[in-house]
Amino acid sequence: MIFTMNPQYSKTHFLHSTLKFQDIPDTGWEVAFAGRSNAGKSSAINAITNQRALARISKTPGRTQTLVFFQVDETRRLVDLPGYGFAQAPGPLQQRWRTTLEGYFRQRRCLAGVFLIMDIRHPLTVMDLHMINWCKHYRRPVHVLLTKADKLNYGSAQNTLLKVQQMLEPYALTCQLFSATKKTGIEQAHAMLDRWLEV
Repeated sequence: MIFTMNPQYSKTHFLHSTLKFQDIPDTGWEVAFAGRSNAGKSSAINAITNQRALARISKTPGRTQTLVFFQVDETRRLVDLPGYGFAQAPGPLQQRWRTTLEGYFRQRRCLAGVFLIMDIRHPLTVMDLHMINWCKHYRRPVHVLLTKADKLNYGSAQNTLLKVQQMLEPYALTCQLFSATKKTGIEQAHAMLDRWLEV
């Protein structure tokens, strides 16, 4: 299969940060990015949009505490969801996040798909599986990015990809290797975005 880069994503810009997704009109199409706080979610967004600091990268996991909307064009958006595993956050705030995310997945009609970000060295955690089941329940398509693939040698990365693909077979999900550092997997991610956003 041949993948091509879509230069349109390099024009993506910040739109709004909120815990009230109703602030953004439920029109057009959007793709959400979900994953553990330290799985490389922000780095993946920056690599896919070919920008260094579109999504904020912090050394402290869990800094993304709101839904951050990025505008691709007039009818298409990317959404950076709060990372799960926010152990440092107060209980009430954790509950608010969960309530917000559940409402987002349940109500958002323009949500075309979800990129689930997993560190290739620690894939399919309990929370990852919870997110997969959550998306399946609300009939949201999921594509898994195994990030930080550059941390493993080629053989180990391929073996991990194969194992994860086998474990995901019951869910009928797609999966790929990705490295923001080495810029690998971006074309394949663009192809999925093109499909979901109807570019």
